[in-house]
This record gives sequence, structure tokens and C-alpha cells, in this order.
Amino acid sequence: MKHSTHKGGGRGGRGGAPEAGPTQRQLRAGELVRHALAEVLREEDIADEAMAGVSVTVTEVRLSPDLRHAVCFVEPLGGGHALEVVAALNRHARFLRGRLGHAIDLRFTPDLKFVHDESFERAAEMEALFARVRVQGDET
Repeated sequence: MKHSTHKGGGRGGRGGAPEAGPTQRQLRAGELVRHALAEVLREEDIADEAMAGVSVTVTEVRLSPDLRHAVCFVEPLGGGHALEVVAALNRHARFLRGRLGHAIDLRFTPDLKFVHDESFERAAEMEALFARVRVQGDET
């Protein structure tokens, strides 16, 4: 009789090893949710003063391993009033989740949590630093 040395089920049974990042399933579902959420935000008029006349870009959606929770990274067009816009989106997360449920084909519609995507600000800061270094290099 042969004995298998393989331990655990197929996924996640790494016995204390650090997480390797999102699975292909999480990445595919995240992109599906991102596209559908962007469409919902484009089509729906959210009745909130902070959202009046604001266009929002959904830059990334990260899903939990069970696909029940989504962290949605957003950037208001122009970057202004980002905190107020994120707070408004979180206030209306249940409404947006309901609309999202009609637009995607997943077993569960994930709970939505909105977060400001700060990567644009970081990129601008880095560009400013590089520009300053280039100017200093030109002066010497």
C-alpha cells in the first residue's frame, strides 16, 4: 500500500508559510468587479453632496480569498476632495453592492469597502524628486 506524502487539500494548506499573493481566481474576479463597478458608478447618480459632479476611477479591486469582501481603490478625477468622495462611496456601499449584484455573475456579491488610491500621489512625488535630481545634475 502506497502512502502519500502530500499534506492538506489543494489550496492554502501551506502550514504557516507566508501568503503568496492573490490567486488567479481572485485576480479574475477582481477585474470583473472593477469593470462592473466602474460601469455602475458611471450610470448611477449617487445622491450625496460629496459626489455631485465628481467622476471616479476604480483603479483596482482586491478580493478576499473567499471572494466575499472587496477593497476598491478609487481616485476622483482631478484627485480633489478624495477623502470626502471615499467617505461618500462607503456610505453608499450597500446601494452600490446591490447594483453590482445585477451586473456580475459571481456566487456572492462581495461587500464593498472603498479606499483612496494613493499611488498617483506617490508617482507625482517620485517624479518631482527625479526632476529635482536631474536639475541638480544639470547644474554641476
